[in-house]
Amino acid sequence: MARVSLLLLPVLLSVTQARIHRLFLRNETRFVVHLNTFGYFVNGTLEVKLVSLQLPAEGSTDSSTVGFSLARSRVNGVLSYTAEDTETCTLLKSKSDDTLILFTIDPHTRSVEVKSFNEKDSTLTGYKEKTQGKEAGKGEAGKGEAGKGEAGKGEAGKDEAGKDEAGKDEAGKDAGKEVKEKSVETEVVSVTGKEMYGLKLALIKFKENSYNFTFNITIGAEDQGLYNLNFHNCRNMRPGVLSPYSLNVEIVEKNPAGFLSAAEIPLPRLYISMAAMFLTAAVVWTYTLLKHRYSVFKIHWLMAALAYTKTISLVFHSINYHFINKEGHPIEGWAVMYYITHLLKGALLFITLALIGTGFAFVKYILSDKEKKIFMIVIPLQVLANVAYIIIEETEEASSEYALWREILFLVDLICCGAILFPVVWSIRHLQEASTTDGKAAINLEKLKLFRHYYVMIVCYIYFTRIIAILLKVTVPFQWQWCQEFLIEVSTLVFFVLTGFKFRPASNNPYLQLPQDEEDLEMDEVVTESGALEGISKVKKTSNGRERQRDPAL
Repeated sequence: MARVSLLLLPVLLSVTQARIHRLFLRNETRFVVHLNTFGYFVNGTLEVKLVSLQLPAEGSTDSSTVGFSLARSRVNGVLSYTAEDTETCTLLKSKSDDTLILFTIDPHTRSVEVKSFNEKDSTLTGYKEKTQGKEAGKGEAGKGEAGKGEAGKGEAGKDEAGKDEAGKDEAGKDAGKEVKEKSVETEVVSVTGKEMYGLKLALIKFKENSYNFTFNITIGAEDQGLYNLNFHNCRNMRPGVLSPYSLNVEIVEKNPAGFLSAAEIPLPRLYISMAAMFLTAAVVWTYTLLKHRYSVFKIHWLMAALAYTKTISLVFHSINYHFINKEGHPIEGWAVMYYITHLLKGALLFITLALIGTGFAFVKYILSDKEKKIFMIVIPLQVLANVAYIIIEETEEASSEYALWREILFLVDLICCGAILFPVVWSIRHLQEASTTDGKAAINLEKLKLFRHYYVMIVCYIYFTRIIAILLKVTVPFQWQWCQEFLIEVSTLVFFVLTGFKFRPASNNPYLQLPQDEEDLEMDEVVTESGALEGISKVKKTSNGRERQRDPAL
């Protein structure tokens, strides 16, 4: 399964171009498509190119039912997505308490009507028809290629070609109509704030029932915030109505500092700084293992591998965001390296936590059948969760698969987090029973106390990285949403340090006082039950290098 996920990486990277979005939907039936969410600072820009919008036949399409909406979150960060009214078409709103811009496409009049609510100092740039009404028929088009003007008297004047293509007959009239439909002259228009309301942009029809247009918005100082760009086909809101359409759109979002959203701008520096801190912790841990090599178990080196893998993953994550900010899309090689290390880090994390929770190597050297089943469940689910994360990162928000994989990631992650608590609970129960029946009650009670601390640590780690972080993201202002990632990384670092401190290889660590005795007890049980090794003594070398001999009969 891991091999399959790695093979999918190059394919996934071709799905999207990060902050330069290229989306193509065919035979779509959703009445609202969430295209993207982006946080804009002052002078941030949004450019939307509707390359192609293919609608059903004009006779079956009502006007004022298709278009785009650009809405700012009601309170900075409190609502990452503005609430959609499923009963009222957003494009038909006549007033709004939110900052909202509507682009209503009317294929009958070949125009796009703009409505703005509460916009203050943002600037809209687009194209509108240069001439309208009768002037369009009698002006340049009428006097040019199909009229009696200069073109008619010049190159296509008195000869047969002029009479056929641009004369006074019916063919000349038909040619004039064709020119008006295919060669609409436009001019650039730029309006600010309230002047947007009522503006009509040109809608170009380039083939049967297919249209395109372009607009650009520059965010002003009073309008900066977190914006959601949506596409609406309100006809599909009606019961029993299904009006499929095809959409091809290019979106370029940018802030003055680069292509990253306002909340993502600090992330490259955050990730590289946290990588340095994780590397420092990993080096200190490695030094500790080398210093106390006689008390080191294999799981200690697994913990070191996790710390180094986490460091490398953060470095590649920082590099990936750096190139997205500069180029508008990730560099494929760096992105692949990040996803590979992310997969390894996720697998190592849950394997290490589960092994520590079972007391493997620290308390015993074998895993029970129940514990083996936990690993058989957690490891494949963790691979699935990481694959879902990669697909979400490399898939446009507007695609129908995006929401599905996001739900899969959330569900699988919760299952994994809950599953790793079971081995800890089982170890606590085992130590509780041992403290009442075993002669070493004081040692077992001390280990029981430490396992309880470890259980609380895992719960706090899950709580901070899965719940508190999400609440923080939706309650802080849009430019501070990077604090969610900061909380996750700091919580992970603290959890790693505390876990290493609790399980450090030292002769006075209560965790390390049980393996020899526990293994001896298990071996004694096997010897006593089988009787095959009766009378044979077992020699065990302790952590300080001295040999110890026990009689199996004891």
